[in-house]
Amino acid sequence: MPLPFLTADRAFDDAAHDAALPFDDRDQWRRPYRPGPWRVGTAALLLLLASFVLFAAVIIAFADSLAGAAICAALALVIIACSLRMLRMGTWVSAHGVRRVGFLSTQTVPWAQVAAVRTAQQPVRWLGLPRTVQGQALILVRRGQAAGGQRPLLTDRNADFLARHEAFNQAADSIEVWADEYRATA
Repeated sequence: MPLPFLTADRAFDDAAHDAALPFDDRDQWRRPYRPGPWRVGTAALLLLLASFVLFAAVIIAFADSLAGAAICAALALVIIACSLRMLRMGTWVSAHGVRRVGFLSTQTVPWAQVAAVRTAQQPVRWLGLPRTVQGQALILVRRGQAAGGQRPLLTDRNADFLARHEAFNQAADSIEVWADEYRATA
């Protein structure tokens, strides 16, 4: 059974050997890597939980408690929205700049403000938790920014790249190529 959300990135994988930026429409925001199994698995579990909560809302509605059913349905919608937001998290690139999408915030940096994009060995957060481990991070350096105020765009220990070092290297290389091409034109 084909899964269109997985096959959409095949154009990137197949054309990665031919061109550094294989996309025709470079103004569209795109994530140059697939979401990792930890992120997709957590989102799937949240959607499973939401289905149980929706089922509970239907049972509560049949029991003539519409207020309780409405609360359960609202809770399920919040869980679904959180799951979808988790799937959107990550680093996105376009001709306009680089965008870091977090759970509660989104930060966009135009290419004109980017001084460098580089990979560094440093302590990184493991799966976004407070615990840090030694790992690789893709760092975005802004023009005129202090050296200590840099947040990593990607790490090899986040939910997208944990135990997928080759995928991290490909994603980091791809974002560096986007930066090199568009910093030169900005």
